[in-house]
Amino acid sequence: MTKNDPAKIVSRSTIVPAPAQAIFDLLADPRRHQEIDGSGSIQSAQLDAPERLTLNATFGMKMKIGLPYKITNTVVEFAEGTQIAWRHFGGHIWRYILEPVEGGTKVTEQFDWNTSKSPFVLKLRKSPQENGIAIEKTLENLVKRFA
Repeated sequence: MTKNDPAKIVSRSTIVPAPAQAIFDLLADPRRHQEIDGSGSIQSAQLDAPERLTLNATFGMKMKIGLPYKITNTVVEFAEGTQIAWRHFGGHIWRYILEPVEGGTKVTEQFDWNTSKSPFVLKLRKSPQENGIAIEKTLENLVKRFA
C-alpha cells in the first residue's frame, strides 16, 4: 500500500452559495463540465457520455490544449452529494469534496498526482502550478454559476 504525499495534491477551496446536492448534480453530469471549467481545455462531453456519473462509470471528453484531442475518464471515487473523482490513462485524479457550511457549501477541488504514471512530465510541464490556477478559476465559475 502506497502512502499519499500531500505535496502531490494541489487543493483549493471556496464557499459556493448553493446546497451540496445541486453542486454535486452539476459535477456528476459530464455534459455540464464545460460550464465551470477554469482551464479552458474542455470543449464538450463526447456524445456517448452518461447523463449521470456513478462509481466506475467512464466518460469521454473533447479537449483542447494547443491541439484538439479526446480523453476517457473513469470515476474512481463516488459518495453521493459529498465527493466525486475521476482519472484518465495518465493516472492523476481530479477530485471534488463538498461540505455543507453556513451560507452554502465548501467546495474543495483537488488535482492529485500521487498516482500519476508520468510525474516527471507533470513537473516539467509545471502542471501542478498551472492546475492550481485553473482550479481557482473553476471555483470562481462555480460561485458565479450559483450566485
